Amino acid sequence: MALKQAIVIRSDLGMGKGKMAGQTAHASVSAYALARSREPEDAKQWEEEGQKKIVLKVGSEEELLSLYERMKREMPCALIRDAGKTQLEPGTITCFGAGPADESAINKYTKELKLL
Repeated sequence: MALKQAIVIRSDLGMGKGKMAGQTAHASVSAYALARSREPEDAKQWEEEGQKKIVLKVGSEEELLSLYERMKREMPCALIRDAGKTQLEPGTITCFGAGPADESAINKYTKELKLL
């Protein structure tokens, strides 16, 4: 089974490139931590395979939350809220990380999304 991780970020917030990079890093690490506790063999395999990941965008908080709610039923997912120290208000939902999980399961939910 091929494994990958998906990071889904909101494109409607006007975040700078550095801010987006930081938020996606939070999502990746947080989702990986969940996977390590829930699916340790998958997490280990993903590490050994090179940690394949994809970063995708959605246009609104509603779209992001809808996708997050569906995906978290099938795989480890971590929702990220900003601390509000720079560009965004505290608690702003910016992105989520999904997996590592079976690549076909991730693709089932993300195939229509565009790359960031």
